[in-house]
Amino acid sequence: MKRRESLKLIATGLIAGPAVVAGCKTNDEKNTVKAAEPEFTIDRNPEELKIEKELLAKEKFFNEHEMATITLLSDIIIPMDDVSGSASQAGVPAFIEFIVKDMPSHQTPMRGGLRWLDSESNRRFSKNFRELQEAEQIQIIDDIAYPQIKYKEDGKEIIKGEIKPGMEPGIAFFSLMRNLTATGFYTSQAGVADMGYQGNTPNQWNGVPPDVLKQYSVSYSEKDQQDCVSFTA
Repeated sequence: MKRRESLKLIATGLIAGPAVVAGCKTNDEKNTVKAAEPEFTIDRNPEELKIEKELLAKEKFFNEHEMATITLLSDIIIPMDDVSGSASQAGVPAFIEFIVKDMPSHQTPMRGGLRWLDSESNRRFSKNFRELQEAEQIQIIDDIAYPQIKYKEDGKEIIKGEIKPGMEPGIAFFSLMRNLTATGFYTSQAGVADMGYQGNTPNQWNGVPPDVLKQYSVSYSEKDQQDCVSFTA
């Protein structure tokens, strides 16, 4: 299964996040999107707007280094391709900043995970994660993006993959980071377009097919044809 197909399934809730294989291709251009001032629309009530403005007005949770690392990670998970831009270009880092203020339970796992990532990076390469070469970054990501997967096949439990000692905190962090990235991207305008979602669009209906009408020995009158089931583009 291709990376984006897997992440689309996360976004639509069809498969669990930890079982997904993340992409390991990055993009050199990173664009941080500033959150726009929320505006009232027909599908948002004043209470929602008030809460959103209060959250945006709060002091930023992540510092500059943390946001740069989040931007890098989001683009490793969803890089630019020939269909759409990368996660950061869709505003995912700003979305994650907003979410951790809206859902404070994510703050400690995210900050702790970012520190674990830099600690592991320094242990291996004596540099913070964002300072590594791409191949070095992917080496670490490979150890935390592919956790052990358990599933049943023909009634038997199958276990694939191996969790390296000490990688458990990184696996938990990357699973959260991946889920937030997929949620942020596939609820953005770019992500919706990437999925090919059309929404409610006009269609063409020319009545019940002739073979079905014949099967039930019914037919349209001339008036029905003119007034009800004829379609004119």
